[in-house]
Amino acid sequence: MLATGRVQGVFFRDTVQRAAEREGVAGWVRNTREGTLEAVFEGDGPAVERLVELCGQGPPGARVERLDVSEELEEGLEGFRVR
Repeated sequence: MLATGRVQGVFFRDTVQRAAEREGVAGWVRNTREGTLEAVFEGDGPAVERLVELCGQGPPGARVERLDVSEELEEGLEGFRVR
């Protein structure tokens, strides 16, 4: 998943990490040099969908202009971390 817009400097990564841990979803989230936010989620389908929906809105202060979502093969990730 790649989020574009005002997605850095607004506690986006922290918000996603907390939600992923609450939902029991594994993966990671990071800021990119291009100013976007990138994340990978693995877990229960509905829980992953809720995280993607959260990323489409972002935390207060964020302005998500575009959200690109693609499915990938699972990697067997454990836990959730900020990169």
